Amino acid sequence: MRDVIATKEGPQAIGPYSQAIRANGFVFVSGQVAIDPVNQQVISGDVAAQTERVLKNLSAILTAAGSGLKKVVRSTVFLKNMDDFTAMNEVYGRYFNVAPPARSTVEVARLPKDVLVEIDVIALA
Repeated sequence: MRDVIATKEGPQAIGPYSQAIRANGFVFVSGQVAIDPVNQQVISGDVAAQTERVLKNLSAILTAAGSGLKKVVRSTVFLKNMDDFTAMNEVYGRYFNVAPPARSTVEVARLPKDVLVEIDVIALA
């Protein structure tokens, strides 16, 4: 079974992809950037502010899927600049402060809408 997850509590997809897919006991959430779901615009601010918005978006989508941040088993963080690692990590650590998921963090040349950070996750359903 494969279910498409869509919620107005998270940003609408900006391409041909789903916010998330629930399949075989897992939820696969597409990479989220710092878009405010109310106005579908990238928020202003530094990497800490953008990371906060991204994690709120991920949480909303996971909740719509019947999951949550506490059930995340794997994440990937994409940073525009690895110099932002500490600031991103500080915010990330507030959301994943107990038994954090496995994670990779990579610096990339460019992200959608020229944001500073993008995060995708895999969680238990």
